[in-house]
Amino acid sequence: MTGDPVGYADVEAAAERLRGIAHRTPVATSRTLDAQLQASVLMKCESLQRAGAFKFRGAYNAISRLSPVDRARGVLTYSSGNHAQAVALASRLLGAAATVVMPKTAPGPKRQATEGYGATVVDYDPEREDREQLAARLQEERKLVLVPPFDHPDVIAGQGTATRELLQEVESLDVLLVPCGGGGLLSGSAIAAKHLAPRCRVIGVEPEAGDDATRSFHTGVLQTVRNPATIADGARTPSLGRLTFPLVRQYVDEMLTVSDQDLVETLRFLMERVKLVVEPTGALGLAAAYRGRVDVRGRRVGVILSGGNADIAAVGDLLRGR
Repeated sequence: MTGDPVGYADVEAAAERLRGIAHRTPVATSRTLDAQLQASVLMKCESLQRAGAFKFRGAYNAISRLSPVDRARGVLTYSSGNHAQAVALASRLLGAAATVVMPKTAPGPKRQATEGYGATVVDYDPEREDREQLAARLQEERKLVLVPPFDHPDVIAGQGTATRELLQEVESLDVLLVPCGGGGLLSGSAIAAKHLAPRCRVIGVEPEAGDDATRSFHTGVLQTVRNPATIADGARTPSLGRLTFPLVRQYVDEMLTVSDQDLVETLRFLMERVKLVVEPTGALGLAAAYRGRVDVRGRRVGVILSGGNADIAAVGDLLRGR
């Protein structure tokens, strides 16, 4: 639609910028899974992307488009982990300093990786402080360039390249299941899918406790949630964004939720049978199919496994029922 902040041409342009930089991640299959679901399931393993998640695509695309003057000012973002790591790595590759606002509750491995890529981490208490307000204050004080985690045209376009690659490889899909936090991946994926496979049904998946996007989708009114108690830490965003909300409403066919227990059982299957390490948020899409929240029988199903930055100790506790 004319006037959209992001279109498929932007996804194509992002793919060119990412060529030779981002990994072209593999598509995994499982005969056991296909037999159980009576479907053909094709899993795009963004858990094996650089910095461990799809977020690298959007972060690199956005930062690569900054002018030399803006890059020299330094990049700022706020994130619980995956976008933080992505911005840190992309900034290092592009010669920019990165500052990241992270909650004190962020998983240890994500914080360590962010610092390991060279970013300066600024802690905040999510129960008492608002990350966007803190970032706005830092941006004003330090004159940094903000690259938000999802509500940015270049970030959305970059995320859409994962689905572009998936459809280039598998050619056709009946259904595409995509995790949803702030809606950057979902928006970009839906834009790519509707261009390359117009008949593909795009479904966004959230944790039950963080169902703001699902409620927003069904009511047409932007809904919010505050610090939802879910193991899917990457989907604890308060709401869809100013850009992603209308894009989700326009391009996505359905939104639904899965429980934390659904995520635990899906992680168990991925580790035991597919031999993949996926973080809880990254398993949202597959959980919808694996746990029967959406009927995929007889269909060709694409799934974005969006991230693999799991806290192994924490996941071990989850699998042991702790």
